[in-house]
Formats: sequence, structure tokens, C-alpha cells
Amino acid sequence: MDEIQSKIAACCKQLRLSSNLAERAMALEGETNQEYLCNLLTDEISYRRASRIEKLQRTAGFPKRYAPDEFRTGEIDFPEGVSYESLLDLDFYDQGKNVIMYGGTGTGKTMLSILIGLQACKRGIPVKFFRTAGLINQFTENQRAGTLTVFKKKLNTAQILILDEFGYVPYDRTGAQLLFDYLSEIHENKQVILNTNLEFSLWVNVLYDQRMTTALIGRLTHHVELILFPGGNNRIRESSINSAISHMDLKKEA
Repeated sequence: MDEIQSKIAACCKQLRLSSNLAERAMALEGETNQEYLCNLLTDEISYRRASRIEKLQRTAGFPKRYAPDEFRTGEIDFPEGVSYESLLDLDFYDQGKNVIMYGGTGTGKTMLSILIGLQACKRGIPVKFFRTAGLINQFTENQRAGTLTVFKKKLNTAQILILDEFGYVPYDRTGAQLLFDYLSEIHENKQVILNTNLEFSLWVNVLYDQRMTTALIGRLTHHVELILFPGGNNRIRESSINSAISHMDLKKEA
């Protein structure tokens, strides 16, 4: 049996099949040789698909993974024709639209964008997730090192670019220009999900240049779904300190 498994493993290597197919082959069964072969090939396809999904999710850069049923939608304003389910179904992607999520800190923008990204990976769509300041820093560092073209090629493997925490801090002017240049390059070729707590009129405060800001807003909103998060800070609401504060307030009232 070990000899047969070794021979199967050697064939798998030569045929560039999964390295553990030989081990899985010993556990599969079939009433006929043909059924066994069909089961083996079907198992290999399923294994490759699961491995690709895991690789896409691992290399996307998500800071954390969530399950769809963890997300609360009660305090979100969806535009007409858009729902939580349609976002996870990637309707915006199929329609060639961007997504802008606007609301205060801790209202669920990051979590929702990650959930969308995870679903995209399950469909075999490459995703890259960045905190916007981090991406700008990488643009600047790669420009200084003369590796900006190489870095952009890596970015271009993604079909969905998620920019989290846009506008939380002012950006380096050069970096802001580089971000604008890249978003202009991928306009209508890739989809962008951008999370921000800044209304459009204040974007110039972090990008500095009014013309560039106006142009960026125009490109991002050319085809867009705008999701509003008017609720309070869920992190504070769910934290242990919140219950402690409530307890203190009750004692004061007493």
C-alpha cells in the first residue's frame, strides 16, 4: 500500500497535482474504477478551490475575519436597491460600481468592508485591504526606493481595493498625489471600497489640493453606492467600560 501511495505521489508531482492527493486517494472509494477516478478528480477540484480561497483571504491583508451573521444592519442607511445581502452578493462589483461607506468611528464600516472582501475571495476575486495611511506610506517608500512600478504591479493583481480609515489623519502631500494617481489609473478598471468619517467637503483638509480632491471625488462617485452609518460607536457600546459607566450613572441617580 505504501508503494502504491508513493507511486501516486510521484505521478501527482509530475502532473502538478496537489501534493496530498496521494493521501486523499487512499481514503476515497468508488463502485467502479471510473467512479473512483471521478471521485478523485472531483475531490482534487474541490481541494484546489478551497486552497485558492484560503490563499486569497490570507494575502488580502484583512486585519481580522468575520462571519456574515456577526454583522448588525439595523443602524445603516442603504440606498434604494442596495441591501446587506446584495453587497455580500457583490452586485456592485458585477455592475462596475465603487462603494463609499460614510459614518463615525466604530459604526461598522471596516467590518462590513471585510465581509464583502471575504465573499469576493470566495468567488475567486482577488482583494487588497489597506488602511489608507498605510498604503500612502508604501507608495511614498516605494517611490523613494525606485520600486513603485513593481509595487503597483502587485496591487494590480487585485480586482477590489479596500481603503479603510480614509481621512483619519492628514496625509503626506507626495503620498496623497501618488494615491490620486493610482486611483486615477484604475478608474473603471477595478472597484474601490472606501471607508471614511469625512464628508466630501472636508476631503481637501487631508489631500490639500482642491483640484485633485474634486477630481478624486468625481472619479470615485462616477459609479458608486453610498452607504451611510449614522449610528453610534459600536466598540464603545459593546465594551466593558460602557457597562461600568452605566453602573456609575445609576449609582449617581440613586
